[in-house]
Amino acid sequence: MLSVEQLNHPESYYPLKIFVCDICFLVQVEEVKKVGNIFDGDYTYFSSFSASWLAHVQQYVDMMVTRFDLNENSYVIEIASNDGYLLQYFKRYNIPALGIDPTVNTAEEAKKKGIDTLVEFFSSELAYNALAGKGIKADLIIGNNVLAHVPDINDFVKGMKIVLNKKGVVTMEFPHLLNLVEECQFDTIYHEHLSYLSFYTVFRIFESQGLEIFDVEAISTHGGSLRIFAKHIEDKSKEVTPNVQKLLQLECKRGVNSLLFYNGFQSRIQKIKYDTLNFLIQQKVKERQVIGYGAASKGNTLLNYCGIKGADLVEFVVDASPFKQNKFLPGSHIPVVAKDEIIKCKPDYVIILPWNLKNEISEQLSFIREWGGQFVIFIPELSIF
Repeated sequence: MLSVEQLNHPESYYPLKIFVCDICFLVQVEEVKKVGNIFDGDYTYFSSFSASWLAHVQQYVDMMVTRFDLNENSYVIEIASNDGYLLQYFKRYNIPALGIDPTVNTAEEAKKKGIDTLVEFFSSELAYNALAGKGIKADLIIGNNVLAHVPDINDFVKGMKIVLNKKGVVTMEFPHLLNLVEECQFDTIYHEHLSYLSFYTVFRIFESQGLEIFDVEAISTHGGSLRIFAKHIEDKSKEVTPNVQKLLQLECKRGVNSLLFYNGFQSRIQKIKYDTLNFLIQQKVKERQVIGYGAASKGNTLLNYCGIKGADLVEFVVDASPFKQNKFLPGSHIPVVAKDEIIKCKPDYVIILPWNLKNEISEQLSFIREWGGQFVIFIPELSIF
């Protein structure tokens, strides 16, 4: 996100390419921008600004407390705890919790909620020296949308093994690679997401570090994600559910463990690009106003891949977060404004850039129907509603 002063400064661009391993079928982006640099400075994503996400994690907390009998004597650690969006619900149960997050400004917001937060990147070294080595172990370790962010995924999982109590549970949520490829969700690819994960690959990674996945469920977040449940391989107190083998078999049937599965992905991405540009140019010719909603990373991938610059085809993007307002999107330099600008502008079309939240956003902005406004998404295909 750029300030107005930065618009006249040189801007760095990085290639964005993904690779698939023909042995373990881990899909990764080439790390051309170091992870530490991505999280330096003011991190603009605050989890608490999505009502649907808060509802999702509150439901998760209620479920975990009941399923695993968590109480005041339990201890919870969340990795990538952001602004305390999730741990606040454990706090309501009086369950001790620790957040770990590398971004200073989000950690400060968490601390305002009374959430103890360690401002660090999680690793096996941190797990041993700062946690287990000091007698801190967890009955529950949580990681929502962080497994894809780590440069050394084996070391990350090893760290969870170190800090997990003997009968503890790890849950991780991450976007499902199967959906990403089949529904051409290419805008979820950006440098912050280093890995793109199938259950087939994650199962192997956890097993290699002495952790066993004993349950898995599909969830609707981020265009289709997985929530996995893991334990120490030595822990025999939890049975492996049939869900594990069912999903492994499904993925293998669809071909995620074959390079053929990934063929044609680029050509399908190109079609979305052409459809996007064709729509925007048509509206420009017809003198119709088009704006965007949601200054999300996925929107930046789409806009920059399509080569959209300035406020020509998309006049501005609205975002609920004050941390993003009055700034400009990187690369495209489209201004980011507050919600009240929609009323002033009365656009003909609102592009929902975080399409995974289309139901929540279209409901919040239903007032655009008053002047005949419509919503647009481009992924998995052009849709006007």
